[in-house]
Amino acid sequence: MLEMLDRTQAQTAARPQGFAAEADRERLSKTALKAYRRIVAQWDLTSQQAAALLGVSVSTWERLKPETVVKTLSQDQMTRISALTGIYKGLHLLFADSMADRWLSLENSGPLFDRRTPLAAMIEGGIPHMLEVRRYVDAVRGGL
Repeated sequence: MLEMLDRTQAQTAARPQGFAAEADRERLSKTALKAYRRIVAQWDLTSQQAAALLGVSVSTWERLKPETVVKTLSQDQMTRISALTGIYKGLHLLFADSMADRWLSLENSGPLFDRRTPLAAMIEGGIPHMLEVRRYVDAVRGGL
C-alpha cells in the first residue's frame, strides 16, 4: 500500500503545474503577483505597460499593485506571469542585470520583433507572443 502511495505521489510531482484548477490558482496567486510586481519594477514599466502585459485594465492593475492586495488570478493571468517570469530569468542568465532589464525596451531587428521592442511585440501579440519570446530567450541562452 505504501509503495502505491509513493508511486502516486511521484507521478503527481512529475506532472507539470497547470493553472486550470482554481485551488492551484488560489495557492499560487500571492506568489505570482509578488513576482510580477518585482518584474514590473525591475523593467521600469509604466502602469499602462504592466496592465497590458497582464491583460487587465489600468484601473485593475492599480488595484492589484499594492503589496497588501491578494486576489486569485485567472488562468490567463497566471500564464502571462509564468511566461514573463521565464523571460526575466532567462535574460538575467544571459546578460548583466542592467542589460537584462533594458533588453525589452530596445528595438530588435530579429524576425520575431520586426524592428519593434520585445515589450511592444508582447503587448501587441499577447500570450502567444510572450511564449514565443520566452522560447527565443531560452534558445539564445541554450545556444540553439
